[in-house]
Amino acid sequence: MKLDGSILKKGILARDLTVLSKAITYLESEHSQKREIVTSTLSQEKINPSIVIGFTGSPGVGKSSFIETFGHHLCEQGKKICVLAIDPSSTVSGGSILGDKTRMSKLSNHENAFIRPTPSNSELGGVGARTFETINLCEAFNFDYIFVETVGVGQSEIEVRYLADLVVLLLEPGAGDELQGIKRGIMEIADLVLINKAD
Repeated sequence: MKLDGSILKKGILARDLTVLSKAITYLESEHSQKREIVTSTLSQEKINPSIVIGFTGSPGVGKSSFIETFGHHLCEQGKKICVLAIDPSSTVSGGSILGDKTRMSKLSNHENAFIRPTPSNSELGGVGARTFETINLCEAFNFDYIFVETVGVGQSEIEVRYLADLVVLLLEPGAGDELQGIKRGIMEIADLVLINKAD
């Protein structure tokens, strides 16, 4: 499907998730003309903001598994959920596995959910280069919640704080000592600290 402003406007009105997927692809494109189609159309739309929640934490802490459970709970209550799952890109090949969606099989099959894996394209900070614009686009499609799942991060990758209304930091029990707990960086930007696994 070739996208233009008219198709995108109709897709927004109809809440057509196929159009949304294509529009995100255009936003992530290296071709400025494709990005302009989306950004210029959005500038003419009245957008009701969604609640944006950023989920961050170290690799393997269980971000995708938690989003699967929490998101499905909200969907069952009739809420419309969008998940933007940022996947790290290889510094060797430039490719990404984009595998986070495989951990959300139950959520991805729910009629109220939309999940979009996105490569980081080696952007630092834990999110992708076009994540902010993608959030604006998804808000036009009237999601109640937009979840941004960062790549597995370390202490200083905190860009998600500038994109989200609420930042949830997932931690494993027993990870670090008292000094680790008071270090600056990711610990101080979290609105909610969630211990996600049990020994």
